[in-house]
Amino acid sequence: MMEEEELEFVEELEAVLQLTPDVQLAIEQVFPSQDPLDRADFNAVEYINTLFPTEQSLANIDEVVNKIRLKIRRLDDSIRTVVRGQTNVGQDGRQVKEITRDIKQLDHAKRHLTTSITTLNHLHMLAGGVDSLEAMTRRRQYGEVANLLQGVMNVLEHFHKYMGIPQIRQLSERVKAAQTELGQQILADFEEAFPSQGTKRPGGPSNVLRDACLVANILDPRVKQEIIKKFIKQHLSEYLVLFQENQDVAWLDKIDRRYAWIKRQLVDYEEKYGRMFPREWYMAERIAVEFCHVTRTELAKIMCTRAKEIEVKLLLFAIQRTTNFEGFLAKRFSGCTLTDGTLKKLESPLASTNPFLEDEPAPEMEELAMEKGDVEQPKKPKAPDNPFHGIVSKCFEPHLYVYIESQDKNLGELIDRFVADFKAQGPPKPNTDEGGAVLPSCADLFVYYKKCMVQCSQLSTGEPMIALTTIFQKYLREYAWKILSGNLPKTTSSGGGLTISSLLKEKEGSEVAKFTLEELCLLCSILSTAEYCLATTQQLEEKLKEKVDISLTERINLTGEMDTFSTVISSSIQLLVQDLDAACDPALTAMSKMQWQNVEHVGDQSPYVTSVILHIKQNVPIIRDNLASTRKYFTQFCIKFANSFIPKFITHLFKCKPISMVGAEQVRRNW
Repeated sequence: MMEEEELEFVEELEAVLQLTPDVQLAIEQVFPSQDPLDRADFNAVEYINTLFPTEQSLANIDEVVNKIRLKIRRLDDSIRTVVRGQTNVGQDGRQVKEITRDIKQLDHAKRHLTTSITTLNHLHMLAGGVDSLEAMTRRRQYGEVANLLQGVMNVLEHFHKYMGIPQIRQLSERVKAAQTELGQQILADFEEAFPSQGTKRPGGPSNVLRDACLVANILDPRVKQEIIKKFIKQHLSEYLVLFQENQDVAWLDKIDRRYAWIKRQLVDYEEKYGRMFPREWYMAERIAVEFCHVTRTELAKIMCTRAKEIEVKLLLFAIQRTTNFEGFLAKRFSGCTLTDGTLKKLESPLASTNPFLEDEPAPEMEELAMEKGDVEQPKKPKAPDNPFHGIVSKCFEPHLYVYIESQDKNLGELIDRFVADFKAQGPPKPNTDEGGAVLPSCADLFVYYKKCMVQCSQLSTGEPMIALTTIFQKYLREYAWKILSGNLPKTTSSGGGLTISSLLKEKEGSEVAKFTLEELCLLCSILSTAEYCLATTQQLEEKLKEKVDISLTERINLTGEMDTFSTVISSSIQLLVQDLDAACDPALTAMSKMQWQNVEHVGDQSPYVTSVILHIKQNVPIIRDNLASTRKYFTQFCIKFANSFIPKFITHLFKCKPISMVGAEQVRRNW
């Protein structure tokens, strides 16, 4: 029975001790052994056969059994030692854990003791600091207060979690009360030194006020803001009196005096108060920025009241002086206060100086007014480099309709002048460099457009730019009608004021009229000018979209004007085609009316062929030379003429009567 139980135990043990190949391989690498008993694939039968290969070898079986038993006892001793060692390790681990726990307790005690000592020291410092702070506040020792107050506030931060303790809470309330008293006291000192009423400053700068500003830096930000607000208000009080709306110097023609006044005030501030306020307060810049806000408001009010008195020259003069002043501010100040909550930042209009044609200097403000005047023309600063751009000049935007109306009038006069010059000078002379050249008036128009666009974009990139675009569209159409279409050559029987359509119909019904050399050159010149206008109008549209506010780009569309110039091009080509086509008609008619049945001899070339060739040789070289700069339109002319002439030639060919048999036989022989 006992043997059966041992056998079952051995089988279970073998099942438990089944190791994976990876584990077995690792064991063999760590503990290499040549003993067959250590092999994973141990076979008891083979092992016994190895020990007792023959029957004679069974004689020493007792010796072998004793060796195996000895080996088993050694293995048992080794296993027992390992197990006991593991038991001791657990006991040692518990002892170490207890020692670690004791060390942690000591560490916590040390930390708590250190914290307690530090807290007591801070409490002592806080109590003494509060007493000193209250005493220094009463004596207005602001220099000492500035250093002490910051230290007291830093120490007080350590006691936020102890505010439930009455003594700590009482000290915190005393610090807050001292801060409040300091704020009120400092504001009272500034009010006494710089009274709100009147322009006198009896107190003036002092070391006490300078130290008070250092204290204000530590107090509630509202104290600093109130000091800045009161000082600037008092500093600009004289300005509001001198430039009241009812004063003569308040109008736009004397706007220079406003900017001269603030420049003097900035110099006065630097001399008297530059060292009183901390540098990081940027007081000089704040004074200038507040002056700009006040000036913008005052100018807007007075311009609204006297809107009927605003003329374009006066408006541009005021804008020029204002943008110059904004450039002066950009050179002197950084503009960092524009984003400060103390002063409101104004949205400035965008401005770009990239022309839509070749690069040229931007126009001056009065250059486009077409009026003579002794006006200084300094260069305007670029808006992207000037954070002050528009801080004052924005107020002129609602009145830019005066400028737009002026440009409307100027462009109307410019178109009338182009018409008069064309009538006086006549069309381009043939056989010269002027033949087929772009009319000079076209370049003049677009140069003026560019100057207007750049100038207006410096004033505003909002609705005024849309209004200017509408003016541009109006005079692009007028140029196409009055200069181009209106000067297309007419036949001798045509009257004035005919449209392109009526002119084409007239040419269709005419058998005698033919364009002269001068008229052909004029047609090519008008075609080249229309092509130039088409390409440049597309560039104009792109530049307008670049300069206008993004939200308004969809409202800029010059497609209609480009279509108008395309119509002029198509009409010019059609006139050239119909002129040459009509010149060849008599020859085709003669061909169809010829008595071919009477023809008995074949000549070298028929008269009607000679006539057609003559007309083509007369017209095509002239058109080719005058359209040398626009080869694609000369190609279009050739294609359209071929498409018109060939069907007509075939039609007349079918109208011809059969030739005689003699003539036909002679033709066959010659062929």
